[in-house]
Amino acid sequence: MRELLLEIWTSVRRNKLRTFLTGFSVAWGIFMLVILLGSGNGLKNGVTSNFGNYATNSIDLYGGRTSKPYMGYQKGRRIRLWNSDLEILAREFPEVDEVAANSWFDNHTATYGNEYTKVWLRGSLPKIEQIEGVEIVKGRFVNDADIREYRKSLVIDQAMQSLLFKGADPLGARIKLDSTVFTVVGVYKGDAQRSSSSCYIPLTTGQLLYNANSPEVNNAIITIKGVHTTEAMKEFEKRVIRLLSAEHHFAPDDESAIWLDNTMETYKNFMMVFAGINIFVWIIGLGTLLAGIVGVSNIMLVTVRERTFEFGIRKALGARPASIIRLILIESVVITAFFGYVGLVLGVAVMEVVNHVLEATATAVPDSFAVFRNPTLDLRAAVSATVVLIIAGLVAGYVPARKAARLKTIDALRYNK
Repeated sequence: MRELLLEIWTSVRRNKLRTFLTGFSVAWGIFMLVILLGSGNGLKNGVTSNFGNYATNSIDLYGGRTSKPYMGYQKGRRIRLWNSDLEILAREFPEVDEVAANSWFDNHTATYGNEYTKVWLRGSLPKIEQIEGVEIVKGRFVNDADIREYRKSLVIDQAMQSLLFKGADPLGARIKLDSTVFTVVGVYKGDAQRSSSSCYIPLTTGQLLYNANSPEVNNAIITIKGVHTTEAMKEFEKRVIRLLSAEHHFAPDDESAIWLDNTMETYKNFMMVFAGINIFVWIIGLGTLLAGIVGVSNIMLVTVRERTFEFGIRKALGARPASIIRLILIESVVITAFFGYVGLVLGVAVMEVVNHVLEATATAVPDSFAVFRNPTLDLRAAVSATVVLIIAGLVAGYVPARKAARLKTIDALRYNK
């Protein structure tokens, strides 16, 4: 084997340009395939990361304004959602899995000791934690007892914790919101892009203190189960609107009376787009790989043709045809495998550099909208492509090598004359 490898090395040194062209076609094909696959995954990871932990099977409902008169009511009437609507949604639709709601109460001052800050209050139901993916870092979220007993419980964000408590443990602390005292029960990871803090309080407490005990909610959120097609989803949305139109007396076909933000359909559409992008990436990648295969095949054909005279000498010195074929095939495998590995390493290195830059950017600007993130790739695909190139080199080398090895010694010696 050592002598065989030495022969291959001698051949490579004697034909540097040919070896370089063969290796470059292999390395470039693998490199581009890795870059394309990594870029496709990076785009997918970037966009899907913007959903965060938000439930992708959810629908947000907001009250709007009517755009047409109906049953004696004038157009332009504001439609408000109530606590009773949440009960109706949970009771009337078997497709509804969970129901939650929010109400916002802005422009409040939070005071603790000598420190104070402006805050947005958000009255929420407990299911908001799971549906919106609220990340609790200390303590707990609003619970059912808080809702039922109208407790003055408060979940603050990390920015507010740093500002008011200066590193002290906030759990159990009593914070004054305007003139009302709340008890801190939890801390969550907030939005670094916001200029002011946002805190969660029980929905019922917020309605009582800041909305004159009105049962109005700013938005309702439902999670869906058992709805798998676009047609079924459209039919479900129509039934929801039809039921709410009967409750709030607006035209069932009035699209501006209730606004629906369907995260489930949005997520599904993104996945369809990424499936198309993935197919496109594979087509381009396979095209690049095919160009590499053609390059390897052509160069191996030329290589065997150029070395037919050498094979004639080897046969004249007693070499068997099988040894000549084995020499060509092993040389093809060594060159293709080596340069394929080089292309793979370079591609992975470029993706790692890009990933490092993106992570540094994400750290500097947390919670920003991401388009490209964590360009990972399936190494099995790249390794499989390298194996395909090696096999192509074997096939391309075997056919002419076998033909040259079967030539009579005298014919091989005359081949290039």
